[in-house]
Amino acid sequence: MTSTASWVEADFALGPFPLSCGQVIPEATLRYATTGQLNAERSNLILVPTSYGARPADLTWLAGPVLDPTRWCLVIAGMFGNGASTSPSHGAMGLAEQGWVVDQRDNVTAQRRLLFEVFGVERPALVYGWSMGAQQAYRWAVDHPAAVERICCVCGTGRTSPHNRLFCLSLRQALTADRHWTGSGFSGDPVEGLRTYALIYASWAASQPFFQSLEEPVEQHVEKQWLPHYRRHDPRDLIAMLDTWLAHDVADGGELEAALGSITARTAVVAADHDLYFTVADMAADAARIPGADLHVIHSELGHRAGNPHSSPPEQHRLRQIVEGLLSS
Repeated sequence: MTSTASWVEADFALGPFPLSCGQVIPEATLRYATTGQLNAERSNLILVPTSYGARPADLTWLAGPVLDPTRWCLVIAGMFGNGASTSPSHGAMGLAEQGWVVDQRDNVTAQRRLLFEVFGVERPALVYGWSMGAQQAYRWAVDHPAAVERICCVCGTGRTSPHNRLFCLSLRQALTADRHWTGSGFSGDPVEGLRTYALIYASWAASQPFFQSLEEPVEQHVEKQWLPHYRRHDPRDLIAMLDTWLAHDVADGGELEAALGSITARTAVVAADHDLYFTVADMAADAARIPGADLHVIHSELGHRAGNPHSSPPEQHRLRQIVEGLLSS
């Protein structure tokens, strides 16, 4: 199903915004996009937090194939650091080297203000997130159990695993090892660092069967299909989002079983069988810790990208079935 929804994109001014790390963004803004009509009871809003590197416009494809904009008011909220919401590239915040790390709880705090102050909604019907968006959905349900009815976590976990941390650290190292890195930013275009970064990212994001099926050398594929996507970002923003990913832990260093066990929202956990970032085993373990959670596994040789716009129509249809089942409960 192709999306024909009409979207409105805007910036929500948060004013001075304190972060969990102790820093304060002087004048924070959150970029969001919305489509569909809010009902009189304000009970049909679905929140979609953005994933790594995504801006709200990048996720509008969900309207139609996965989320029904004729029944639901859809709001896509950009997380800090993505280049659209407040980010290091705006000059309003720094990186971990200067003591700036955005936690997913900071993004959730901003989203709660957006929903209440702009839409008059205190309890969304669903928080639907893929990848880092799923991290934010978990944060909603753990930190604010009475403030969300349902969560759908696609290809994402409640805590960044040691193996996943290794992946993020390798990406960060690729950028900061570039000769243009100054310790706080870049003195020039880190093209070699970005190329290494893209090679690492591609090798993990898609599956072995996917790369075996290519009809071109993998180097050419990455140069044409992956590198341009990341070159549209300021590399400082790429680093800031990695630091948010690295910091993610809904248990804040405590017992993950207890944190996820406190979730009262109706929950769907959706894993992809070839995902190398968030494995089926890791996601099944999360689902087992959440009371009443349903675990779904999608077969896709796209690997982690099974939940993004590269996914096939059957995969998107399966996601829609899962969401509609969750919303009917």
